[in-house]
Amino acid sequence: MRKESLDFLKQLMDAASPSGFEQPAQRVFRGYVAEFAEEVRTDVHGNATALLNPGGKLRVMLAGHCDEIGLMVNHIEDSGFIRFAVIGGIDQSLLPGARVLVHSKKGPVLGVIGKKPIHLMKPEERKKVAEVKHLWIDIGVRKKADAEKVVELGDPVTVAAGFEVLRGDLAVSRGFDDKIGTFVVAETVRVLSGKKLRAAVFGVSTVQEEIGLRGAQTSAFGIDPHVGIAIDVGFASDFPGADKSEIGEVSLGKGPILHRGANINPVLGEHLVKTAKSQKIPYQMQPAPKATGTDANAMQVTRAGVAAAVVSIPNRYMHTPVEVVSLRDVENAAKLLAAAIEKMSEKMDFTP
Repeated sequence: MRKESLDFLKQLMDAASPSGFEQPAQRVFRGYVAEFAEEVRTDVHGNATALLNPGGKLRVMLAGHCDEIGLMVNHIEDSGFIRFAVIGGIDQSLLPGARVLVHSKKGPVLGVIGKKPIHLMKPEERKKVAEVKHLWIDIGVRKKADAEKVVELGDPVTVAAGFEVLRGDLAVSRGFDDKIGTFVVAETVRVLSGKKLRAAVFGVSTVQEEIGLRGAQTSAFGIDPHVGIAIDVGFASDFPGADKSEIGEVSLGKGPILHRGANINPVLGEHLVKTAKSQKIPYQMQPAPKATGTDANAMQVTRAGVAAAVVSIPNRYMHTPVEVVSLRDVENAAKLLAAAIEKMSEKMDFTP
């Protein structure tokens, strides 16, 4: 991966972006795509869009959601300990003992998630996952007034874990679901910049996907695309104990995932497959028998309907602070999307 792209990826992954508080990640996205897009704009919901060839008759929308799961300051006790609520689908078993950052107006505040020590638990308690109501954030103060000097109710919280490169082409970070999709959107815009396009391209970093596909719904209504492709993460099954009969056979490093099913327009889906084959871009196929739970679900049913598809990045350990992806898969996803869009024009008929 080119150094500039890798630097952008690190900045994007390290930026805090729990649902409803995506502004830091959106600033990083806008700053990067401004060099390549003809126009960059942000709507009232917070969706950031990079435009290429906006006058094209065929409107293609790419959507990667930049919001991540997280926590929120819910109550401050007299002792200064902070109670919290969850934002999105948190795995509560991973919370105790985590270092976290409370993102206050005065800057990030380091804290730790505490719970009763195992030595003090009854045998039956040790077998249960600690509920959020039995956990707290300790920022190192002794009273409520001191805590209120640096944090306030409603402040978002993220696990204090950022982007790092592992062995080979693998990388680890919290929030690859789905800031890696936002990254692919930006890289696709970069690859397409300067090319003669027949389609208008709207590369959108959407918001609030983790709490109901909300940003995709509002941005798609505004753009009114003919084609909508969500770039998200998909479950890898190359780990011990994975049931491949349930989630499919998907490995890191073997290419992005394409899909067939109810959420995928068959003409668009086949176009992506043919493009991958013609460009010799590796890909993996995964069935999608129902709504995918991605931004494609919201885009597909916008207005009178949109030809939708999903391109997924294989991801290990989804919704944990140590999600792992292959940077090669990420690059190939951007190459595939750029090549597929280059071949699109208003002459394409996406009617099944």
